[in-house]
Amino acid sequence: MMKNILIVEDDEGIREAIAVYMTQQGYNPILCGNGEEGLQAMKLHTIHLAIVDIMMPVMDGIEMTLHARKTYDFPIVFLSAKSEDIDKITGLNIGADDYVTKPFGSMELIARVKSHLRRYERMLEYKENTKQPKEKTKLQVGLIELDIYQKKVWVEDKRVHLTPKEFQILELFMNNPNRVLSAEQIYESVWQEMAINTETIMVHIRKLREKIEVDPKNPQYIKVVWGVGYILEGDVTT
Repeated sequence: MMKNILIVEDDEGIREAIAVYMTQQGYNPILCGNGEEGLQAMKLHTIHLAIVDIMMPVMDGIEMTLHARKTYDFPIVFLSAKSEDIDKITGLNIGADDYVTKPFGSMELIARVKSHLRRYERMLEYKENTKQPKEKTKLQVGLIELDIYQKKVWVEDKRVHLTPKEFQILELFMNNPNRVLSAEQIYESVWQEMAINTETIMVHIRKLREKIEVDPKNPQYIKVVWGVGYILEGDVTT
């Protein structure tokens, strides 16, 4: 994907020159003449790095950076004159990543841009790799939907009321769809103790079928696998 480089500079000549440098490196320059325009551009485009002049009319680079850092974390490189040392320090303290002093050479600016883009890419990659997967709050198999936290079940969009043990058994099945579970596995998972008499599983499953099956004697979902156990069959919705 082509990277968008935001250039916020009130001097048109400098702005256009930087745009040429960025285009030559394969980047897409987005040009703005002041901080307000820069903030608007951030809302309209995915920005990968910003090159920002400090002294500008309407809204300067310092104020723009203060607003930007409330939402965005892309690198910001300040452009500054030698007389703006205090502003450079202020800018770095509020969230700018670097600065280039005017007048500057194209090679220096390009090198800094590439360096900060590499760091930003590594940061994004790290965030993606360490991102915690979203915990499922709902399960759906066929037309059965189960809400883990609210402890509610719907079949064909109609609410079905289950006992706590029936709910636990169904939740176990729906966490293991299209997989055979033995009566012992079901008992030990739900009752949290060694299975001695598994006849209670047969009773609970019969009652569960009466609540979720259209025809409990010819079940569509919870089926017996003779000599092995039970299986919940159906298409899984993720």
